[in-house]
Amino acid sequence: MPTCIALIAHDRKKDSMVAFAHQHHALLSKYHLVATGATGQAVLQATGLAVECLASGPLGGDTQIAARVVTGDVAAVIFLIDPLHAQPHEPDIRALLRVCEVYDVPLATNIATAVAIMVQLQKSRVGHLIFNPVAGQGNPDQDLALIRRVLEPQVQLNVIFTNAEEDPADQAKAAIADGADVIIASGGDGTISAVAGSVIHTGIPLGVIPRGTANAFAVAMGIPTDIQAACETILANTPCVVDAARCNDTPYILLAGIGFEAEMVDRADRELKNRLGVLAYLFAGVQQFQEQTAFDAVIDIEGELTEVQTSTITVANAAPTTSVLAQGFGQVIVDDGLLDVTIATPKNRFQGFNALTSLFASALVNTPTQREDIIRLRTHKLKITTNPTQKVVIDGEIVSPEVLEFECLSQALTVLTPLATRRFSATASRVDGIDEETVEELPAP
Repeated sequence: MPTCIALIAHDRKKDSMVAFAHQHHALLSKYHLVATGATGQAVLQATGLAVECLASGPLGGDTQIAARVVTGDVAAVIFLIDPLHAQPHEPDIRALLRVCEVYDVPLATNIATAVAIMVQLQKSRVGHLIFNPVAGQGNPDQDLALIRRVLEPQVQLNVIFTNAEEDPADQAKAAIADGADVIIASGGDGTISAVAGSVIHTGIPLGVIPRGTANAFAVAMGIPTDIQAACETILANTPCVVDAARCNDTPYILLAGIGFEAEMVDRADRELKNRLGVLAYLFAGVQQFQEQTAFDAVIDIEGELTEVQTSTITVANAAPTTSVLAQGFGQVIVDDGLLDVTIATPKNRFQGFNALTSLFASALVNTPTQREDIIRLRTHKLKITTNPTQKVVIDGEIVSPEVLEFECLSQALTVLTPLATRRFSATASRVDGIDEETVEELPAP
């Protein structure tokens, strides 16, 4: 279903249209309103609702609305007619009635039928789909057509395409301001993370339709990577409240990788991902493994400083099994109010390879690694300073800050998942924000 409502009123019914708009202001504000010239101006001035004013009725505004009905852009038409005193210059309903009949678009001709349409629309969700057309390797036109076919019978869908000039986070904020009932992100992890960052702390559910290379967040949340199944998950409308995180001023939902992982992601550019798909990360990782050098890091947890020499640090909010460097505990719990920190401190490449193998094995069996050269901890906040300054990847975006301050944003994000139950938490006692049962002691400085 589209998210456009058309308004037309004969001269003697314009006051009735304004009163109707006042009465249903909250619901109408969620939709894109179009109207013939004088009707639109009256509603705009009296209610403050955003209205796209077309030509006046006598000059063909009703025909412009009919054209939008034909192109599938209109969810409903409210045409308040004057059955007794209509003037010759006022628009005739017959042409518009015909196209609404042909394209099965509801049309109200009086207040009673207009209210009936509002009642029906109240039962529908207004969804804003932020769609990245260059994500993944599929055909974006076919992907979008499938999404529309599955969602639009139940969701009033407004499609917003990402582009080089706009940040998806800003597009999501605009959608929230427009009164969206659900925000849907379709693309890779970068798109989904940017959109999620704007949804944090709003209570508005986030729907995810993964179409990227790795689709790590979808996998971590148990969301199907098949487009139709992901859409059906959104239609099921089962929200799950999970944590998010922040690195300096940047919100994120997956993980931040310092050192090795950032360099690996940087190597796996768009051209390589287009050629190799998810294998691009494996190829880049093998190359980086041969070149990675150790760096010094100071870990600050509530004023307690520890120095380590490492080649990679991962601070995870959520991560699938394939995010091997985040698997110090064998699984990342996404609703425990804590960040999972994994620090590898191998002395040479051979130890580094064994450490990776151990982390992968830990993820397969959901059991913490016991290697002495892998430090693991869970904490609500921490600060990391590296020397020399390292590249950092935050949900796919590369940055290079000198100091990194991390914080878990507990229960900050509502996601539509296959199950609404709290599937993730493990019971454990906590002391000062650190999971007492699972923290591996940091080495003395």
